[in-house]
Amino acid sequence: MLTVLFGVAGLLALAAAVLPKLVAERPFSTPLVMLIAGVGLGLLPLPAPYGNGWADPTAHLTSVESFAQLGILVSLAGAGLSVDRPFGLRRWASAWRLLGITMPVMIAVVALLGWWWLALTPAVAILLGAVLAPTDPVLAGEVGVPSPDAHPEQARDNEIRSTLTIEAGLNDGLTMPFVLLALALAGQRPELDVRWVLVALLLPVAIGVLVGLGAGRLLGWAMFRTSSSRFRLADYADGLVLVALAFLPYAVAELVHGNGFVAVFVAAVAVRTEERSHDYHEVLHSFGRQLERLFVAIALLGLGLALGDGLLRGFSVVELLVAGVAVLVIRPVVGWLSLLGSSAGPHASGAIAFFGVRGIGTIFYLAYALDRFPVPGQDVLWRVGALAVALSVLVHGVLAEPAIRRIEALGGHLPTSGDPGGLTEVRRDRAAREPGAD
Repeated sequence: MLTVLFGVAGLLALAAAVLPKLVAERPFSTPLVMLIAGVGLGLLPLPAPYGNGWADPTAHLTSVESFAQLGILVSLAGAGLSVDRPFGLRRWASAWRLLGITMPVMIAVVALLGWWWLALTPAVAILLGAVLAPTDPVLAGEVGVPSPDAHPEQARDNEIRSTLTIEAGLNDGLTMPFVLLALALAGQRPELDVRWVLVALLLPVAIGVLVGLGAGRLLGWAMFRTSSSRFRLADYADGLVLVALAFLPYAVAELVHGNGFVAVFVAAVAVRTEERSHDYHEVLHSFGRQLERLFVAIALLGLGLALGDGLLRGFSVVELLVAGVAVLVIRPVVGWLSLLGSSAGPHASGAIAFFGVRGIGTIFYLAYALDRFPVPGQDVLWRVGALAVALSVLVHGVLAEPAIRRIEALGGHLPTSGDPGGLTEVRRDRAAREPGAD
């Protein structure tokens, strides 16, 4: 059995390396190919490690949670390093609107549908809304910002790609308070009070930000600023430092009861802020993208395998309707309304609102929540969550690149006024590194 697993792992690594080239310029994506392949395998009479087959995620919740967690950590570090737009309330205004308005409103509306259409208890309905809230930093790579060392004309910051990357980097961590609240309401904690909300839900986010800033400044100094060439990490051009950037802030934040996901993204942004134009960013970015592609291949193949093997057994049309409305109606409508009057402009606002990609974050939080406190209706949660991810992979994977390119061709990438984020300075730094620059 172990030998077979090694062979499957090798094939997945090969697929992760080859598929992006094969599907380039075509109306489908690598995640979609892996999902379809998984469904096909799931329909075959393959031996399964558990009595209920591959379709029962509750049989191995800890494994599902751990794998999804690894994928999220790596992708958060990569997303943070990809953010070219300097931090600021005005510079990140579109992302703040998505995080502060779109995300909680979407959770509330999905929870209402779960209670009304699926007859879930209020607590379980809130949990459903929470697990469908995070936009995925792994799958969002399909529409994320370009590589840090791309040509200035190709890599220029734009409202669509930057906003989606920032949103995906932060809302994985900001989903945790809503999940914990749902579990508390479900009965894990008998009493709710203001002190518990502040200490258990909000304080970890603040701790995560502080740990991320500290870890990012320290790692940024070790990469670029230390006077000793033996310890200056950027001189080694080793992509494995990305793993340190993904794991160390998370571990420190969790040890001090902080939000680890927030800490990782903030740390990566802080490292990018420490030195924006160094070639080492491309080394880290490339290594991170390779790891992300491998995680995507395994995760989507596994999801497809479960879908083909019977995860949807007993599902109702209403469950499909809830998943479809959440991904294709609620997110686009609420996102577009929250961006009204922003600097994004109408074309960019529509794209940002539509491309709320669901993926590994949903899988992680389902496994995380149900591993700690099984709730009634968890089969419904898994079916709706899996359907939402599959629909997102299908629709966003097919439409992402053509839509983004079309909008950018129409000028949707340009801010409507001013120079948000000091982008002129960033582009000037990049241009100075081009051959023939003065």
